[in-house]
Amino acid sequence: MDFYNILLNAHKGFGYLELLLVALFIVALLATMFGFSGKVNNFLKKTTLFTMIFFHIQFLLGIIMLITTFSGGLNMGEVMKNSALRFQYVEHPFSMLIAAVLMTIVNKKVKSNDTISLGVVIMGLIAVGLFAFAFPWTRVFGA
Repeated sequence: MDFYNILLNAHKGFGYLELLLVALFIVALLATMFGFSGKVNNFLKKTTLFTMIFFHIQFLLGIIMLITTFSGGLNMGEVMKNSALRFQYVEHPFSMLIAAVLMTIVNKKVKSNDTISLGVVIMGLIAVGLFAFAFPWTRVFGA
């Protein structure tokens, strides 16, 4: 098996874990938000931390895959004309980058505050929304 296929399989495998972590993060975030006190608990802290870590792992694997693909001589003009290639090589990495940055900010805010604010919840939901937009649902689960 060559290097690109190893990275691709790792990227897909971590993608399933990321789906589980994002679901747990949403549950923890909404449970804290709608809780009586709004206090940040350990479950929210841990799910935010692990979700952020896996966002970063996924992003690094994806960037390495992207660099190896473009070093092979992929023409950017052809990529932008084809919607499937544009999603794979432009929209997916850029959306995941923004989601990873937002998740890092959310992790810092959750870690440093005792109560959760509406801004942190909105930022977390935007990160999850970008993740859901950029996730290749048809490639992972079939169409």
